[in-house]
Amino acid sequence: MKPDWLTGRLCAGHGVASGTSNDSPYPDGTIRMQFPVFQSLGLDLSDCYFGTLNLDFAPLEVSLSNPDHLFEKVRWTDLHPPETFSFWSVQIKTPQSEVVNGWIYYPHPETKLRHWQPPTTLELLAPRLCGVETGGTIHLCDQRQRIKLIDTVRLRARLLEFLKFRVLASQQTFFEADTLLKRQQWLSAMFPEALQLSEQDLDRVWSQARMLYTES
Repeated sequence: MKPDWLTGRLCAGHGVASGTSNDSPYPDGTIRMQFPVFQSLGLDLSDCYFGTLNLDFAPLEVSLSNPDHLFEKVRWTDLHPPETFSFWSVQIKTPQSEVVNGWIYYPHPETKLRHWQPPTTLELLAPRLCGVETGGTIHLCDQRQRIKLIDTVRLRARLLEFLKFRVLASQQTFFEADTLLKRQQWLSAMFPEALQLSEQDLDRVWSQARMLYTES
């Protein structure tokens, strides 16, 4: 099946990756500092600009799987604890440019102290692109189709409705011996689409179902 091109809108970033922020402790930009470290780990980013493109898909949230590179606990500065990074090889194009090869750059939020990105946004590394302005569109393609855009609000609502009669019929017994693994196994058989939700989203829906549909 031919992979789809996903279209997002370029939004302003924190200015830390490129070093353009006056408040950043990294005047040269974090990307310039990290490139040699990634090079030593086997990822050559020499074709890319020393900054990221922030691509927003709101209201849809981004779900990523199976990165091309996963670097854990990377110490790239003394000003921040070691971070974990994942990278996905993608194709990028704009209305003014030809297709170029680039990367999704994903500092894992659980290892990041500040400057987090919302779940609707991806950071891209690419060669310098012409005609790229905040608010403009950028098209993204992953030949291996590892990028999913999810309407999490709607999916959580559908899952809550799906749980309604099952919880009403079983009451508290529905929640007995409830572990993440058992929950995922049950959803895999009953409502596999819900596995696109994060663990936090699943916890939220399960808590809502317990509150709304069980007798106190």
